[in-house]
Amino acid sequence: MRDLAFTAVMLGLLPLAAAQPFVGVLLWSWVSFMNPHQMMWGFASGVPWALLVFGTTVLGCLLAREPRHLAVNAVTVLLALFLVCITLTSLVAIVPPVRVWEKWEWVSKILLGLLLTAALLNSQRRIHALVWLMVISIGFFGVKGGAFTLLTGGGHIVMGPPNSPIGDRNQLSVALLVAIPLMNYLRLQSRHRIVRHGLVAAMVLTLFAAVGSQSRGALVGLAATAVFLWFRSPHKLLSGLAIAAGVGLALWFMPESWWQRMGTVETYEADASAMGRVQIWKASLQIALAYPLAGAGFYSMYTREVLDIVAPGTRPLAAHSIWLEVLGEHGFPTFFVWLGILLAGVFYSLRIGALARGRPELQWAADLARMAQVSVVAYTTAGSFVSLSYWDFFWTLLVVLGATHGLVAATARQPRAAEPVQAARVQQGWRVRTAGASSRSTVTGLGKPGP
Repeated sequence: MRDLAFTAVMLGLLPLAAAQPFVGVLLWSWVSFMNPHQMMWGFASGVPWALLVFGTTVLGCLLAREPRHLAVNAVTVLLALFLVCITLTSLVAIVPPVRVWEKWEWVSKILLGLLLTAALLNSQRRIHALVWLMVISIGFFGVKGGAFTLLTGGGHIVMGPPNSPIGDRNQLSVALLVAIPLMNYLRLQSRHRIVRHGLVAAMVLTLFAAVGSQSRGALVGLAATAVFLWFRSPHKLLSGLAIAAGVGLALWFMPESWWQRMGTVETYEADASAMGRVQIWKASLQIALAYPLAGAGFYSMYTREVLDIVAPGTRPLAAHSIWLEVLGEHGFPTFFVWLGILLAGVFYSLRIGALARGRPELQWAADLARMAQVSVVAYTTAGSFVSLSYWDFFWTLLVVLGATHGLVAATARQPRAAEPVQAARVQQGWRVRTAGASSRSTVTGLGKPGP
C-alpha cells in the first residue's frame, strides 16, 4: 500500500516537473537527499526515480525554454571541472573498471543535476524554496530520530535511510549537524510564530538525533558547530544560553553506555574501530603519494589489490575522511579542485555578508550566508571522520551560496532605495536656495530680473 501511494504521488508530480522545470529540481533534490523510495517495502524501492525526475526536468527545460543561460560562477565552473577530472582519473584507475565506472556514473549524475539546479536558481523565492526542501529532507530524520532517542532513553542508535549516502549513523550525524544551522536560517526568516516555534522544536529534536547516533565524530562536530554558531549569532548572550542549554540537556539525557563509547575518543589506541580508521587514513595517504596525479580510482580503500601494493596488511575499509577519500581516489590535482569548490562557497558566503551590510532588503542573504558558514564548519569537522566527499546535499548548499552571491551582487550594483529620494530632495533644496538668492539679488539691484 505504501509503495502504491508513493508511486501515485510521484507520477502525479512528474507532469508538473515537465511544465515547471524548477519543480523538477525540487523533486529531484527531494529524492536525492531524503531517499524516500528507500523507505518503501516493495517495488517502488527499485524504481530509478531520480533518473526519471531528472529526465522529465530536462524535457521541461526544453519545452519551457528555461534556463536561458548557464549559471557561471566559481562553484559551477569548479563542479564542471571536477567532473572532467574524475573522468580522467577513472580512465587510468587501477581499481577494477566495473566498480570505478559504477561510482563515476553515480557522481556524474549528481554533478549534472547540480549544474541544472544552479542554472534554474535565479531568484530569492527559488533559493528559499530549495533551502526549505533541504531542511525538510534531512529534518525528517532529525525529528524522527530525536523522538526515537527520547522515547528509548538514548539506548538505541539512530540510523538513516538504507542504501543511501546517509544510511550509516556516522554519515547521518554529519547530515543532521549540517541541517541545524539551515533550520535556524528559516526560523529567522519566518513571519509566523507557529513556524518559528516548530523550527525551534525541530532543531532540538535534531540535536538529540545527532547525539543519539552515538557517533564519536558527531561529538567533535557538535562541539565545533555549537561554538561557531554562537560566534556567528548576533545576540551572543541569548544565543549562548540557548546553545549551552540545548547541548547540555542532550548530553545529560544520554545513558551511561553512551558516555562509555564517547570516552573511547581519548583512548582510541585500545579501540579496534578507531585504530582501523587510523590505519586506513595512513593507507589513503600512501595511495595518494604512490599515485599523486590520478590516485588509484574510486573505491581504492575498499580494494584489497590496491592496499596490498601500498600498505600490505591493511584491512579494506571506507576512507572515513572527506579529505583523504578524494585524495587517495583521485590524486592531488583533483583534490585541489574538490577543495576549491568548498573554498569558493566559503568565499561567496563572506562576500555576501560584506555586500549585504547596511542593506535591509538583503538581510535574508546575510542570514543565509552566516548560517551556511556554520554548516560548512559542521561538514568539515564531523566529515573528517566519515566518507562523505561526494555528498550532493552539501554541494547543493555551495550552489545556493553561488546563486545568492549573484543576486546580492546584482542588487548591490543598484542605488539604494533611499538614495534617489535623498538626491531629489537635495536638488529641490538647491533650486529653492537659488531662487531665493535670485530674488534677493533683484531686490538689492545687484541682478537683473529674467525675461
